[in-house]
Amino acid sequence: MSDYTIKNLKADVDDAAPKYDMSPDVEARFARETLDLGKLGLSFQRLAPNARMPFGHKHAAQEEVYVIVEGSGRVKIEDDVREVVQWDAIRVGPDETRAFEAGADGIAFLAIGAGERNDAEMIPNWW
Repeated sequence: MSDYTIKNLKADVDDAAPKYDMSPDVEARFARETLDLGKLGLSFQRLAPNARMPFGHKHAAQEEVYVIVEGSGRVKIEDDVREVVQWDAIRVGPDETRAFEAGADGIAFLAIGAGERNDAEMIPNWW
């Protein structure tokens, strides 16, 4: 028997942003459960034009890569703020606090992580 899962990130994965009062500026679809992933995490996130993620976060052990799939903006990693554009890939080590801010056209990205579940620490109003 084959071992695979096919799901649509928009149709099959719920938007978690309304649950945390981040809508309409943020869309956040976390696919780990839907795809039945073990050590891998995957999410699709979108920020409205000029919106900023309302928190920063870091991980105990999970390394992440973000791929900008639409738009542009800025990423803040610790005290470093960098411009990012479509198809930029940003690797962030576990203990680095990070957050995104959308440019004038908004920003959408995939976040891919490898590590244990539930190892994130959220830092409100970090930017």
